[in-house]
This record gives sequence, C-alpha cells and structure tokens, in this order.
Amino acid sequence: MTDGDVRNAQSPGAAPFEPEHVEQARAAVDAVHNLDDWVQRFDLLGDPTRLRILLCMHRAPGICVTDLALALSMTSTSVSHALRLLRNEGWVAVQRDGKRMTYRLDDDTVHRMLHELGATHAHHVHE
Repeated sequence: MTDGDVRNAQSPGAAPFEPEHVEQARAAVDAVHNLDDWVQRFDLLGDPTRLRILLCMHRAPGICVTDLALALSMTSTSVSHALRLLRNEGWVAVQRDGKRMTYRLDDDTVHRMLHELGATHAHHVHE
C-alpha cells in the first residue's frame, strides 16, 4: 500500500502521521480470520455473572447449578440462564449425574484465557 492508498482510505484531507503504522494496524486486524468469534467470546466474558460462573467451573469441574448458585450468592434461575448461554456457545458441557446435572468448562480457548486471568485448578488433598 502506498502513501496515496493510505490517504485515499482516509476521510478527505486527512493524512496519516505514520503510513507504516496504518498499514501495520490494518494487517493486524486482517490477520485475525475469526474476528467475529473473538467478538462473541469477549461479549460473553464481559458479563460479570458469566465470568464468575466460568471461574467457578474452572476450579470445580462437575459442579451443579445449586452449588454454583450458593457459591455466587445467586438464584438457581439466574445461574441456569447464564449456563444456557454458555452451553449454546459450546463453552460448557453438561452431564447427568443421577437426578442432577453437572457442568464443566468445555472450550480450550476459554480455559487458556481463564488461566491468563489467574484462574487455578483446585488442589485435591488425598487422605
């Protein structure tokens, strides 16, 4: 892209201070082929309730709605609603355990992101 191409992409009369920065910035956006997926991830993670639920499931995989609600001081209905959204995105898996349903994190990218936030796994003590 030439300086003229960069200027033509701007509003009339605007000229970049650093045309190379404009090119690099555009290349950064163009390099992310699944940008819409990332927008959806950040949208879901931007809700404090959903993020707190994901952190809980990360530390306590196989947790049920009742226990999640107790841990977060929320109603089971609110937790169930958030879980439904997370399940629809494929982030959470559900498994029947007798009469109750248990939930676990089921997305490797989200798992890695939670680690970046400082999330850790529980350390089980064997007696």
